[in-house]
Amino acid sequence: PMLRAAQAFALVDAAGPFQGSDPVLARACIEAGVHYLDLADGRDFVARFSALDKAARAAGVVALTGVSSTPALSHAVLDCLTHGWRRIDMVDVAIAAGRQAPRGLSLVRAILSYVGRPVRVWLDGRWQDRPGWGLTVRRDIPGLGPRFLSLCETPDLDLLPRRLCVRRAAIFRAGLGSPVLHLGLLMVSLPARLSRVFSLVPFAPLFRRLAGVGAGVRDDRSAMTVLAEGRDATGRPLRATWTLLAEGGDGPTVPTVPAIAALRLLATGALPPGARAAAGEISLGTIAAEFAPYRLTVTATVTEHRAGAVFVTALGESFARLPAPIRAVHEGGAWLALRGEARVDGAETWIGRCVAALIGFPRRMATVPVRVTLAGVAGRETWTRQFGAHRFRSTLSAGRPGVEAEERFGALRFDIRLRATEQALTYEITGWRLGPLPLPRAFAPRSLATETVDAEGRFVFDVPIALPLIGRVVRYRGWLVPEEPGAAY
Repeated sequence: PMLRAAQAFALVDAAGPFQGSDPVLARACIEAGVHYLDLADGRDFVARFSALDKAARAAGVVALTGVSSTPALSHAVLDCLTHGWRRIDMVDVAIAAGRQAPRGLSLVRAILSYVGRPVRVWLDGRWQDRPGWGLTVRRDIPGLGPRFLSLCETPDLDLLPRRLCVRRAAIFRAGLGSPVLHLGLLMVSLPARLSRVFSLVPFAPLFRRLAGVGAGVRDDRSAMTVLAEGRDATGRPLRATWTLLAEGGDGPTVPTVPAIAALRLLATGALPPGARAAAGEISLGTIAAEFAPYRLTVTATVTEHRAGAVFVTALGESFARLPAPIRAVHEGGAWLALRGEARVDGAETWIGRCVAALIGFPRRMATVPVRVTLAGVAGRETWTRQFGAHRFRSTLSAGRPGVEAEERFGALRFDIRLRATEQALTYEITGWRLGPLPLPRAFAPRSLATETVDAEGRFVFDVPIALPLIGRVVRYRGWLVPEEPGAAY
């Protein structure tokens, strides 16, 4: 009744907290015929918001949730960066706060609600649980310097994989201005990781006071970064980055800018009725037009990013001789997932079984489902192989002079000779080392692995590994095809 009496055009909820809340105010706005916007960053709140869509359409009302840095601004940036791309392999969004950023009690409670708790995140092409405030990295942000960043539970963790069909990973991280406070929060998250009932939320007033200890340090800069990797329409691997640097304490105004842009669109009738998340609803140009009053600087770059490509470099011109399915696996890129079937022949002796267990090779298996992922970065590729429930990995990189490639299993390094023909690619172990120390070649493993293509056009592998006097350690063979995005394993 109060909203009807006020004859309001639109209402913006910037108060929160939204985590664990119901959209009571949004529902009231719809019933009163008032447009509704909010700055919600609560993953559960945004996920449930579309339940209001039918009522909003019937009332001719626009109700948008997440009209803030996430997901409105993050998706506007990604839509611009990846326009025309064939596929998106990875997305990484991060917000680094300054030391003088406001820390209200509701904000602290929102952060502590997921710190140390399992957070569902899209990694390696599948849904996995990771501890909130985990997946910590130290990243050099232009204009800001090195900052620690950790996993946050935000709506983008759901919306990025679903809306953009991200193949490998979609991560949202945040960082506190003080490295001591950031790492301290990481340490105190351990009890919550170990216990599913322990929560840090009751300690919110204490954490708020501790957060204010470093507020006197002059640091009024903050930033938001968006990184995407994938392939353009021609198949060229690209990396796109976007950075928003806020100075003079203007960082806390950034979450409100998409809402201002949305209000202008509402005034012109540009937004259709309905209740939904703000992802993809407002273009980057429309949002950026509201940056003018603030001290905000934007930089964006798109570069070719041929990560890995170990085999392309090692084989040179002979790489082009390989069958197309084999080239497609080894041509280099940020990420590739394959799946198929294989069988494993285990070690022939108890010593061989000990060696296999030490390296991480699987035991004997009949035909089992197989999943292989290749992650390429800066001249090396990490191969993660999963045979049934057993997983092991190795890293391939350029070899020493005279050696085409090197494969590492933990501390063990194997020199690999590569040979390419019109029918197959072969790998042969020619030497080995423990770390930097060379080991006797007479005792080196014997392996001549092959990759071919079967009559159905599938990538076929056969990898036998044996030791002198000991015999077979492992042999795994099977077929692989490219994995469909979102496929369950």
